This record gives sequence, C-alpha cells and structure tokens, in this order.
Amino acid sequence: MRTPLLLLTALLVACSDKDVQKLETLALNEGGKLLAKLEKQAGKLAEEIPAKPQSNAGEKELVYGKGAIGHRNFANAKKVLPNIFTGTLQKDIYCGCDYSGKEIDLASCGYVPRKNADRASRLEWEHIVPAWTIGHQRQCWQEGGRKNCSENDTVFQVAEGDLVNLVPAIGEVNGDRSNFPYSVWERNPAPIYGECKTVVDFKLKRAQPREEVRGRIARVFFYMHERYDLSISKQDRQLMCAWAKTYPIDAWEKERDKRIAAIQGEGNKYVTEPDVLATQCS
Repeated sequence: MRTPLLLLTALLVACSDKDVQKLETLALNEGGKLLAKLEKQAGKLAEEIPAKPQSNAGEKELVYGKGAIGHRNFANAKKVLPNIFTGTLQKDIYCGCDYSGKEIDLASCGYVPRKNADRASRLEWEHIVPAWTIGHQRQCWQEGGRKNCSENDTVFQVAEGDLVNLVPAIGEVNGDRSNFPYSVWERNPAPIYGECKTVVDFKLKRAQPREEVRGRIARVFFYMHERYDLSISKQDRQLMCAWAKTYPIDAWEKERDKRIAAIQGEGNKYVTEPDVLATQCS
C-alpha cells in the first residue's frame, strides 16, 4: 500500500537527514505520478465535453456592384452608404453636424474638437454594435483579430458590412467611443465636444449618446443581436428596452430603413414592425 503524501510530509520532521532524503524522493515520485494521473483525467474530460457550435446566423452571399441588391462587406458597404444618407438624413449621429462628402461642418452643430482636430473634421462610418463585439464571438477573431475575420469569415463579413448597423459619425467621436458600450449616467453631463450632447467616459469605458438618437440605437442594437445571434447582457437589454420605448420611431428612421431595404434587400424589422419589440422587452 502506498504511503500517502500528507503522511510522508509529516514524517519528515522526526527523521534523520538520510531518512529525510529518502522520504523526499518518495514524495516527489508519488507527487509526479499523481500529477500525471490528474492531467490524463483532465484530458479525457475535455474530450468528452463537446465544444459549443459557432452560430452561422445571418450568413448571406455577398454582393459587390453598387447596383446589386444584397449584403456587402464593409469595404463595399462604404461605397453605397452615401446614397442612403442624403438630404434630411445627412447629419452625423452623435452631434447632429451637417457634412459634405467626407468633410464635417463643425460649426453647424457647435462642435469643438476635444483633442484631434484633424479627425474631428473627417466623416467616418460608425458601427452602432462595434465590430469588436461581433468579432469576439467568432473563432476567426481568436485566431487573428479583425483582419482575419474580415478576410475569412463570411458571417463576420456580412455583419460588419450590414447597412442597418452603419451610420455617419464625426471621426473624433467615433475614435473616442471605440468599442465602448452605450450607457447613461447623467441627465446633463459636462460637455466634452463643445455643444455636442454626446459624451464619453474614458475611465469607465462607456459612451452616452445624445437623447435624439437613443431610440434609433436601441432598435439597431436589437436587430444586430438577434440577426447574428450575439449574446446580450441583462443590463444592456434593460437599457435598450427603455430607450426603444422612451424614444419612438421617427420619420428619419423610417426613411433610412426604406433606403437600406432598397439596397440591401431587407431592413430592420424593429422599425417596420414595431410590435416585435415585445419579443425582446416582454
């Protein structure tokens, strides 16, 4: 019968140096055997637990031409987005600034650059649900980040270029928001971009969008999480439900969705069928 490791350890106190060496050797041998046994058992257990299958929800065949109808990757989505945001829709989401081409009219919304004046004057296409959020639930991101996903994962390509999720934004605010989740913490927060009412909390890594666009953001949020089978926290669901109910669908949102459907073949059912919100916020 093998001597238990704990007993061997206790005996060391009462033995001679020579005996101690023998007992230490025995303990090390026994410990090595036990460790090997545990590692073997862990390996068998890992083999027995099946990996959760990766969802392919939202997978579509991509189209490329400007005149084609269907989903595009991000690079090609950016080519048709200017056709959607024209006329009364041609304002950036976070501050309501007018723009022409890729140049932001900062004076039109009283915007004052926080730090990067060059990027503040540039229009960028913002993902309401960040590409980071989409990608971190895909195996491709674990194997090579966003670049790998954009090149090799069809589901990610479709989601990254989904027109419903893309809006024009001031470059500096887009960069500051990064992949921070949306939140709300103050009714009248101290401004950080002049008269712009959107603010970013860099310490707590969160972004509070201006009230005028919170309902629009919430309905896009639910569309993306349902369409691409993305996980959603209880806290995020509660916040987005509150925003969707507090800030109803407006004419801007309806017109945008109609234009998206004409180019992509489908829009956001949370805009065209508002009753479906009950499935998320019952």
